[in-house]
Amino acid sequence: MMILELLLLFVCGVQAEYTDPHCDGKQTIVHLFEWKWADIALECERFLSKKGFCGVQVSPANEHIYKDSAPWWQRYQPISYKLQSRSGTEAEFVDMVNRCRAVGVRIYVDVVVNHMAGLGQSGVGSAGSNFNSDNYDFPGVPFTREHFHPHCEIKNYGDPNEVRNCYLVALTDLDQHNDYVRDKIAEFLNHLIDLGVAGFRVDAAKHMWPADISAIQQRLKDLPEGGRPMFYHEVIDQGGEPIKTQEYTGLGYVTEFRYSIKIGQAVQNFDQLGNVVDFGWGMTDSGHAFVFVDNHDNQRGHGGGGSIMTFKRPREYRMATAYLLANDYGFTRVMSSYDFHSSDQGPPSSGGQNIKDVTINGDGSCGNGWICEHRWPSIGNMVAFRNAVAGTSKQNFYLQNNEVAFSRGNKGFFAMAKNGHMDKTLQTGLPAGDYCNLITECRTKVTVDGSGNAHIVINDPNEPVLAIIVGGPSTGGGGSSTGGTSGGSVTQAPQQPVGTAPPAPAGWSRTVIMIEKQTQPGQDLFIRGGLDHNRHSGCTQDASSSQCAIPMRDNAVGTGAHYEKYNAWRVNDNFLDWYGAEAGQGNYQGAMAQGTPAVWTTNRPGGGHNDLNKYGDHYWLVDSDMDCSRTDNGWFEIKAVVNGQWEGDIPSPATCTGTGSGAVPATSSNHWARCGMMNVFHFSSNTCEINPIP
Repeated sequence: MMILELLLLFVCGVQAEYTDPHCDGKQTIVHLFEWKWADIALECERFLSKKGFCGVQVSPANEHIYKDSAPWWQRYQPISYKLQSRSGTEAEFVDMVNRCRAVGVRIYVDVVVNHMAGLGQSGVGSAGSNFNSDNYDFPGVPFTREHFHPHCEIKNYGDPNEVRNCYLVALTDLDQHNDYVRDKIAEFLNHLIDLGVAGFRVDAAKHMWPADISAIQQRLKDLPEGGRPMFYHEVIDQGGEPIKTQEYTGLGYVTEFRYSIKIGQAVQNFDQLGNVVDFGWGMTDSGHAFVFVDNHDNQRGHGGGGSIMTFKRPREYRMATAYLLANDYGFTRVMSSYDFHSSDQGPPSSGGQNIKDVTINGDGSCGNGWICEHRWPSIGNMVAFRNAVAGTSKQNFYLQNNEVAFSRGNKGFFAMAKNGHMDKTLQTGLPAGDYCNLITECRTKVTVDGSGNAHIVINDPNEPVLAIIVGGPSTGGGGSSTGGTSGGSVTQAPQQPVGTAPPAPAGWSRTVIMIEKQTQPGQDLFIRGGLDHNRHSGCTQDASSSQCAIPMRDNAVGTGAHYEKYNAWRVNDNFLDWYGAEAGQGNYQGAMAQGTPAVWTTNRPGGGHNDLNKYGDHYWLVDSDMDCSRTDNGWFEIKAVVNGQWEGDIPSPATCTGTGSGAVPATSSNHWARCGMMNVFHFSSNTCEINPIP
């Protein structure tokens, strides 16, 4: 490489690391390999948003070759950059991006820009473009012979020039040093950015010069909401070749394939679990390592090989992925596969290129040949753990007798037993309290004493994992899929004051909630709540079917600029529940709701004035009709969320006044509110008023 190119790469690394996934701090991507765009949109709405996933890696979205056998790898032989693939049309792609983003899930596109289709092929691509690889003729871009490296096949992986300038398995190798090629690739990526994509996986990045990738990145726009797109580059570095992952860290994240090998070995031999991150092997620093148990290549024996764990060994795979999500290394991606019996086999189809729908069974698993590992409880529920412990390090590490446990700072604790059985008292590093095992969705609990110790019991050979977090569903009525404090009932002792509350209305009734919270410009307040999942049956994370979510209909409270955000977020907000935005709930300029929106009010004339506010500034208001028949004898629980941060636990007993107050169903760390009444609370305080609505 020329000195100028090296300097450009250094400057790029200083200016922007391309490591922000733009998903509000969430920590895990799922690769929905070969899914159709319509199915991905549905999965964002019905599952991924509820579990706290950051985003979805989608298969290459642009035009590709068609092979009669419809193998998976035909997606990795581009014909043009038109957005028409066997996953769907450009319109369907845009619909997917918008629907996923509306519920807080971002889209990351697997892009193939090292090469075009392989030699010896010609015909018509998935978008109808003609091509002839032997003639280097791709009019859909257009690319012609001058835009490719001269033909040579890679034979010596010890020669970086050959690896980066020659043809990978006869795929026509683009010359990214050519400005026209750089411009066309950048035009493709900029179009995806305009459509709302948050970032890219760069296929075969190892086969391109880092300086050439940098030159393409410098041609890209910022995302519409600001900031550089995230990049993660496929660089297979197992320590035996001169090309290292560290050459690409200035360009974003880099795939760390050695971690896959280490985790695959360690879940078979627990003694190795303390050494899954091996910097002596040259592994990438945690701030740039993109990590996974397996990917679509190495689960088929390609892309590095080694002792790779896959869904074909489900019990060990669950443990490997749970450990991946619990550990304090890298940015994580989980795999979602389809069943296959040969390395070339394409996705489930109804013949030819027609990919089958992803169907969901009654137990939440997938049908039609789709494996959906991301829905397995010890994987999907660990996403909340990863989110909750972000920014903490591993402490209190315990590894003996095929049992492992550790805390993540003072925010989470993880344990796993190879044989499915564990009975130990361990230091958790957590505050005293009762905690819910995320894996069992609160069917089992852990009590931490005042010294941070807890009696840890695992007794499930199929799901031999335990994970608890501060602010999780143990202290919350329904829990939070993103690890926030949702509050909730712990015991069933009566809360003060004890009195006789008026009877609850039998059906729908106007209900008002006010929470006094002084905020700053740019901050917004939402409420979440309903019934306690630990004390009631039929409770799920899907508000539309959960017996712990309370149906509600918003009462419009104003028009004009002051109410613009509120009016956008209240669209399709049909339930009070513990899990943030509902499927299809409105968003404001791309920002998703974080629950039921409240509007800032004051008792003074001017913007924000509301006749119900007799108190002062900073009273956030929710005015709605609620189905009182779905409450607990008229009572329900709430807690506020301000810019993603949960309100603190409410001290007990509460000191509520007013003719609507009285004995409540259970002790709670949330506010107790009364259906059909005006409920006035103070942020993180146990004082409140409950009265008839004036």
